Amino acid sequence: MTNHQSTEYGALLLRVSVGVLFLAHGALKIFVFTPAGTVGYFGSLGLPPLFAYLTIFAETAGGFALIAGLFARWVSLALIPILVSAVVFVHGSKGWLFSNEGGGWEFPVFWAFVMIVQALLGNGAYSIQPHVMKMLKKS
Repeated sequence: MTNHQSTEYGALLLRVSVGVLFLAHGALKIFVFTPAGTVGYFGSLGLPPLFAYLTIFAETAGGFALIAGLFARWVSLALIPILVSAVVFVHGSKGWLFSNEGGGWEFPVFWAFVMIVQALLGNGAYSIQPHVMKMLKKS
């Protein structure tokens, strides 16, 4: 039997933790690798520069949205292609275990499934979405 209150808090913990992870990955691309370095890396994979910028934006904005609890279902689903692309273009050829040299596909595939679970659970407790929706209705 599911306890609705514990489910709400479980969704909150999951939402904030994956939001922080996405935010950290976006920040890594901005502050450590730099946008130019990220563009160069994406280019070495045969991807257009636009994809690097879209990935940086999606990870950063998606991380903030998840932490805040703003459209967590849609944001979670929108971030899955980033994770699948990481498997296809980077980690898939490195084997299963993420501890393999270059990182295998274990972690991004697991993370994609976590995002599906988040999409099924929704925002959870302490979401700003109800407040935002109320403000939008007033204007």
